[in-house]
Amino acid sequence: MLPIMVEQNPSKERLEALGVFDWPIWNCEVSDFPWSYEQREACYLLEGKVVVTPEDGAPVELSAGDLVVFPAGMSCQWEVEKPVRKHYRLG
Repeated sequence: MLPIMVEQNPSKERLEALGVFDWPIWNCEVSDFPWSYEQREACYLLEGKVVVTPEDGAPVELSAGDLVVFPAGMSCQWEVEKPVRKHYRLG
């Protein structure tokens, strides 16, 4: 399984080149839940803090300013410590 890829504080130019600010927005309150990625997801956290623990890997801490790629086929546990607001793109 491919790892979760995290790029901390990418430049505004990089985000604009990816079209991040045109992606839909997803919000989540403090919670804990299982999740599976049927397809690749890229996201950019605008707010919040979360720990994502893959079934077959170490926990990954994510926070505002992180550009993240979750691989297709990954199952994990989300622990939202601070409410999350993120742009996301599937596929």
